[in-house]
Amino acid sequence: MPILRTLLASLALILVGGAALAAATGRFRAFTTETARRIEVREHPLELPAVALETAAGTRINLSDLRGKWLLVDFIYTRCPTYCVALGGEFAQLQDRLAGPLAQGKVQLLSISFDPDRDTPQRLATYLKLFRDRGEGWLAARPIDPQGLARLEQAFGITVIADTFGGYTHNVAIHVVDPRGRLVEILDVGNPDLVAQAVLQRTSP
Repeated sequence: MPILRTLLASLALILVGGAALAAATGRFRAFTTETARRIEVREHPLELPAVALETAAGTRINLSDLRGKWLLVDFIYTRCPTYCVALGGEFAQLQDRLAGPLAQGKVQLLSISFDPDRDTPQRLATYLKLFRDRGEGWLAARPIDPQGLARLEQAFGITVIADTFGGYTHNVAIHVVDPRGRLVEILDVGNPDLVAQAVLQRTSP
C-alpha cells in the first residue's frame, strides 16, 4: 500500500507538471518565451495602444492614425552597428518587393526608435537615407514621451538592455499589424521574401 500511494502521488505530480508545461508552451508547441508569444499573438491578436510619434520629417502622428492599412513595424536605434543595420537593409528590400501595395496605401513600413532622446528627426532622416529610402511608404519615428515608449515596448514585447558601450542589446523581429490596429504576427528578420509573401497574401483581392 505505501508503494501504491507513492506511485499515485508521483503520477499526480507528473500530470500536474505536464499540464503546467503544456500551458506554458502553448500545448507543447513552444519551448521559449519568444515562440510562445508568437503563437499567442497569432491566435489572439493584440490591440495596440494609441501612442504619439514624431517622424523623421518632424511631423507628429499617432500610431492609431495608421489604421486602415497593414503595418510592418520594427524597433531600432540609429547608432546601432549590427541588428538595426540588418533591419534597415531588410526594410529597404521590402520597399521594392511591396512597391505596389505601398504606393496604393495598403501597406506602411514603420521603424520606431527606442532611443528617442538621441534619435532626433534629423538622425531618423539620416537613417532612412542610409538605406536609400525610396520616399514611398517607409516612416521612421520616435515616441514623444517615455510613457508612450514604455507602452509600445510592452505591447510589442520589445526588450531593451543598455550595454557597457553606450548602446543597447535588444530583440529583433518584424511585427505585422492589421488594419484594425492589432498585432497579428511576429516574423523573423533575414527572409524578406517570406515577409513580403505574408503581406501580399493579406492584401491581395
